[in-house]
Amino acid sequence: MIQSYRIDVYGVVQGVGFRWFTQRTANKYHIVGWVCNNSNGSVEMRVQGQESNIKAFIEAINQGPGHFSRVDRVLKQPVAPFESNNFAIK
Repeated sequence: MIQSYRIDVYGVVQGVGFRWFTQRTANKYHIVGWVCNNSNGSVEMRVQGQESNIKAFIEAINQGPGHFSRVDRVLKQPVAPFESNNFAIK
């Protein structure tokens, strides 16, 4: 079943390649949506895909792109379905 979520990621997630890592990971797990930086230093995304793929995506996101990043907290909340056929960096 297709699910849609807003995901907010807190930690050292800006200026470390996190959005590009998120896009590559989303493509790997067939997730559509978008990711952007927030002014408070967090990263926000909208994701949509199969629940099992989203679970695997979030597990990968928790690891981050490398030793320069640090994920402290990931918040996930359901949102209304949306139209998208790719995963964009905003």
